[in-house]
Amino acid sequence: MGFTQMLAPGRARWALLLAIGAALAAGGAWYGWRALAIPAFEVSRADVVQSIVASGHVETPLRVDLGSQVMGKVRDVLAAEGASVKAGQALVQLDNAEASATVEQARAAVVQARARLAQIEHVGLPMALQGLRQAEVNEQNAQRQFKRTGELRAKGFVGQAQLDESQRGLDIAISQLIGARLQVQTNSTQGSDYQMAQAGLAQAQANLHVAQARLEYTTISAPLPGVLIARSVERGDVVQPGKTLMVLSPEGQTELVLQIDEKNLGALRIGQHAIASADAYADQRFDATLTYINPAIDAQRGSVEVKLKVPNAPAYLRQDMTVSVDIEVARRPQALTLPAATLRDSAGAAPWVMKVVNQRAQHQPVTLGLRGVGTVEVLDGVQQGELVLGATAAVKPGQFVRAVAKAQAQVQALAQAQRKRP
Repeated sequence: MGFTQMLAPGRARWALLLAIGAALAAGGAWYGWRALAIPAFEVSRADVVQSIVASGHVETPLRVDLGSQVMGKVRDVLAAEGASVKAGQALVQLDNAEASATVEQARAAVVQARARLAQIEHVGLPMALQGLRQAEVNEQNAQRQFKRTGELRAKGFVGQAQLDESQRGLDIAISQLIGARLQVQTNSTQGSDYQMAQAGLAQAQANLHVAQARLEYTTISAPLPGVLIARSVERGDVVQPGKTLMVLSPEGQTELVLQIDEKNLGALRIGQHAIASADAYADQRFDATLTYINPAIDAQRGSVEVKLKVPNAPAYLRQDMTVSVDIEVARRPQALTLPAATLRDSAGAAPWVMKVVNQRAQHQPVTLGLRGVGTVEVLDGVQQGELVLGATAAVKPGQFVRAVAKAQAQVQALAQAQRKRP
């Protein structure tokens, strides 16, 4: 007699059902063990930073065109394109033989004018004062002589001729006194000779300054510290005033100029912090601050121009260098987050993820908040600690999966790697 025949009919049915259930459970466990291991990401909390990423170029607020103020032949070019120069550093030297000779001639004229002024102060004026004293004595003697002769003529002791001769002597003495006084006045500090000598010295000094300036014009120097970004002069060239020979990018406040898609205009605010890197030095990042938003939109490109100041510009930055910039427009501390790589239809109206529930894949709609670099904020749909599959996992809803949770450090490393890419 068979085993089922040995049992009562009711008990036989229960035993059969238990056997079938055990078989199904064993088969499910076996199938779950055989299911493909798929990387999964854990829903966790982290800071989410939403950024606008754009490319642009380095620009200084001004450029200085350097040229010659005089015509001349280039004797030497002292700085190459791309060189960093200091304020006052000589860049181009013109032939200056004629200008140097003119300076020496002007110096000699100044020495001569000073000697003329010194002669008036130390020789002319003392001699004029001495002559004035002598003239005053002569005039006094002549006055006394004329007075005595007049008295003698009145008594009849001398004739009219002697009186007339005494009058002439007095007239001459008076005339000499007047001349001496004029001579002193002329040689004094308010006199015409002194003033003319002073004017001559001033003119000679002015001529010297002009000659020295023309000599200085033969050396073209950097007015400010900076970097030479262009050069169009060689030794032997004959240059004319007004022609640009070099272009200097001065040191100082460095700006980054970007074109931002106009759809992001509403998120931009003056003062927002940014992280930038030059394409030539992608692993070296530096801070910047948004300082200008153009009020006009470029209709052809559908973009708006923005400028960012770089407070501590790296030494390697050069004019017109290409840079990549992440402008931080929003931040949410300790938000519920998912890696962006887990989202499906992320750009659509109904984004969703494939969540793991009891070793089965489950279609789960999610509501998103801020979108960071590599991570997104989740407002609804998943809970902290739940596992979701990557968007590229070829899994259908309801399918058995053996989820292998990735470490949070790997997720953060992925986000960092994506953040470094422009």
